[in-house]
Amino acid sequence: MHAITIREPGGPEVLEWREWTSPEPGPGEVAVDVAAAGINRADLSQRQGVYPPPAGASELPGLECSGTVAELGRGVTGWEVGDPVCALLAGGGYAERVVVPATQLLPVPVGVSTVDAAALPEVVCTVWSNVVREAGLSPEQVLLVHGGSGGIGTCAIQIGRALGARVAATAGSEAALNLCAELGAEKTVNYRDGDFVSEVKEMGGADVVLDNMGASYLDRNLSALAPDGHLAVIGLQGGRHAELDMGKMLVKRIRMSVLGLRGRPLDGPNGKADIVADVRQRAWPMVERGELRPLVHSRFPMPEAARAHELLEGGGVHGKVLLEAR
Repeated sequence: MHAITIREPGGPEVLEWREWTSPEPGPGEVAVDVAAAGINRADLSQRQGVYPPPAGASELPGLECSGTVAELGRGVTGWEVGDPVCALLAGGGYAERVVVPATQLLPVPVGVSTVDAAALPEVVCTVWSNVVREAGLSPEQVLLVHGGSGGIGTCAIQIGRALGARVAATAGSEAALNLCAELGAEKTVNYRDGDFVSEVKEMGGADVVLDNMGASYLDRNLSALAPDGHLAVIGLQGGRHAELDMGKMLVKRIRMSVLGLRGRPLDGPNGKADIVADVRQRAWPMVERGELRPLVHSRFPMPEAARAHELLEGGGVHGKVLLEAR
């Protein structure tokens, strides 16, 4: 088979399409012939050498894919060869074939193409585990989504609206803000020149903030939160270190979580298997009802992964960028 490898840490040019040993499924695993892989910012960080894969994971980039079941490992039940699936991965998605624990497989939702299904697993599992399972977003609460036009953001807006929440979103251009509004955001704020704190306070404050920026937004996020609010940090694009006003948290009774997805264990109450099962039971019906749909900005042949990374790094991407393997 062929796969995209990272020759050395660096820019998009270090991504190479080359022959690679085809993986074989072990007990409890499934081999998937890949139709498409989703690109995530974590892949860019891995390529740059600052986000290595977890111990035991494939060294190839790619945290989500779609395709068809090619082979079942010993003990796997509930799946058949030929089933259309998508999968949450710890790595390895930029390849013609990938091996994944069977508990991290999801069926391709009704009404979604097999290729476009690659845009779903990582973003839905990330949003669901942070906004729903950890922060407990409920109807009529206010959800503030930063980076609302990106892959995570477009998913979060749709899930928030499907749950009956009121959604505010930040984005960096008129087109991006319009997209957020079309997806159901009640209030949109241009983060380049707008004040999201005052805008969200007009809604009564945010009950949940989904933040991809980290340090640079920390104090403003605390100010934007309503009493008993929850700050869910999932990215550090704005830095890792900031001063934390614990007095502000104490007065408002604010909770804060900083949770990744890739490095979680397979099993356990906060493991990937449990998250994927919950997503299949409660979020997948949203997809099949049309309340949550994958938004695909661009599709590239997988050998052109460098071009796809350049596009994502350049900004202005609305939704997901996919690599098609076949």
